[in-house]
Amino acid sequence: MFIVHVFVKVKADQIGAFKQASLENARHSVQEPGVVRFDVIQQKDDACQFVLVEVYRTPDDPAKHKETAHYAVWRDAVADMMAEPRYSIKYDNVFPDENGWDSAIIEN
Repeated sequence: MFIVHVFVKVKADQIGAFKQASLENARHSVQEPGVVRFDVIQQKDDACQFVLVEVYRTPDDPAKHKETAHYAVWRDAVADMMAEPRYSIKYDNVFPDENGWDSAIIEN
């Protein structure tokens, strides 16, 4: 598994629009064959802070995700909603093992 956390700080007046665009992107993303999970989470004590938790089957799958139409729509829609540039951190899987992810998938 290849895991990416994307950190996004959204302008206060754009929170609702960002959530809507990100949920639409996530709903399509989880249907991609290389995507195991695609979570959108919001920080409790600062509603402007979001993390996209993306779990891919291989290190090549994030690039494939970025080639999809729904990603392009999301990227363009949220560009002006961000209070600062988004950034990501990549992770290697430790637990659960590769097979454990399949049992952890939540149907959307």
